[in-house]
Amino acid sequence: MTAEVTGLRADARRNRDQIVAAAKQWFAVQGPDVPMEEIARAAGVGVGTLYRRFPDREALIRAVVRESLTISVAEARAALAEEPTAWQALVRVLRQSRELRLIVRLTTAAQPAKTIVKDDEESSELRRAMIEVLDNVVHAAQAEGALRTDVDTGDVSMLFTLLVRPVPLQDEETAELARERCTALVLDGLRAHTGTPLPGRPLTAADVGL
Repeated sequence: MTAEVTGLRADARRNRDQIVAAAKQWFAVQGPDVPMEEIARAAGVGVGTLYRRFPDREALIRAVVRESLTISVAEARAALAEEPTAWQALVRVLRQSRELRLIVRLTTAAQPAKTIVKDDEESSELRRAMIEVLDNVVHAAQAEGALRTDVDTGDVSMLFTLLVRPVPLQDEETAELARERCTALVLDGLRAHTGTPLPGRPLTAADVGL
């Protein structure tokens, strides 16, 4: 947590946390262009309070990106430390990280978020930490013989990016089922000894701009 946040009074920090939580919910559904008034309403604060904490949309997006990246890194590290195998850690990261899903959706669909991740030093540092953990998970899963050896971190990252894109179905229950089935198919394709050769060479994190 940054000094800027830890230095806030309890009520001010509570307002800030409520605003960021509401923004994350709205951004996940409608993207970062949702009206600020809607975010304030969902957070249970006035618009004036929102703008005192976040003077513009960019500041709010930056806060969401930083928090989601911080949680994503912690989740990935916990998966690697707690799961009995690296493969299970990889499955846990791909299936459970809502925060990472939000980051991917923001940075693949919205230029402001892309710019923030690129230009903000704290976000860039967290992004590098996330890539490092994912790299460790991928290579550990390969070393234990569970993950096919003709892929690399860039391949896994691109597959995850495809998985978290919104499913074009109106019924949310069916959409969630579709996501689960697609995830299961992707994971099955990542297993060692799958049998179908892949074209070209494995994609590294650098290949896909990570």
